[in-house]
Amino acid sequence: MSAFVIAVPAKGRLMENTEKYFARAGLALIKPRGAREYRGAIAGLPGIEVAFLSAQEIAQQLATGAVHLGITGEDLVRETIAQADDRVVLVEPLGFGFANVVVAVPQAWIDVRGMADLDDVATAFRLKRDRRMRVATKYVNLTRSFFAEHAIVDYHIVESAGATEGAPAAGTAELIVDITTTGTTLAANGLKVIEDGVILRSQANLVAARAAVWGVGERETARLVLDRIAAYARAAAFRELRTRFPGCNDALLAAAKEKFGVETPFGGPTSSGMLTLHCPPGEVHALATFLREHGASTVVVGELDYVFARDNPLYAKLENSLAPLAGGRLG
Repeated sequence: MSAFVIAVPAKGRLMENTEKYFARAGLALIKPRGAREYRGAIAGLPGIEVAFLSAQEIAQQLATGAVHLGITGEDLVRETIAQADDRVVLVEPLGFGFANVVVAVPQAWIDVRGMADLDDVATAFRLKRDRRMRVATKYVNLTRSFFAEHAIVDYHIVESAGATEGAPAAGTAELIVDITTTGTTLAANGLKVIEDGVILRSQANLVAARAAVWGVGERETARLVLDRIAAYARAAAFRELRTRFPGCNDALLAAAKEKFGVETPFGGPTSSGMLTLHCPPGEVHALATFLREHGASTVVVGELDYVFARDNPLYAKLENSLAPLAGGRLG
């Protein structure tokens, strides 16, 4: 088995969030040869090589199968990789790196609220000026696909190499397609997002390359990595409540599950009345009140580090997307 390669962002906020995410999942990224190195490893897991690349390079490497797993934005996956769902697997959204790819027009275009309005403007623009409306963007493929969905054809893409939001003011384009988190920069440049002009709501994802080598060893390594990530993700989704009271029964547990999304990782109460519940964070206070109203004198709440389960939905998603191994799939 050759090295199992995981590509992660090399700089910026995306790198910081990725390192924190992996560390919380028990996958500490290290650079044994120094901080300036662009190759690293995961502490305690030999055989894994970590490649520190730009987010766009990660998408390109995933497309060719040069890496097995990578952390990058869905916007770059969709933009960089043609027919992305056939070539990569979006294994897990990671809860950071949020941004939207949007269509933005000048605020002075008060009659342009939706993409249908933009279609009318584009047609009128061509008839009046004998040229097509210019759209500045780095997201050429996403723009073409989205405009085609809305049957807009009277436009010309100007590929942006710099600050896209400045193109209309500079006179190099009439509108833009760009990525935004709050819309503040767009507004500062006199632009507004069209009401139905959100092309993609993106965030950082853990992505697997279908074209990478996926033998028995590579799949086992992926299983180990994804087991830790899945255990951390389960833990983050719940708080643990412990209590003991004799009045707890199946009907009460059924009501708790229906009202609060509770799980019982170890089944119902023990013979002594001890009960462990896993509850979504937003329901903790309501559940604690509910339990005390039904006889619990004390409810103890704690955060969870990991919740390991027999089933690993992340690995199952990956395994189901890969070609079967000769002689049958792994375990």
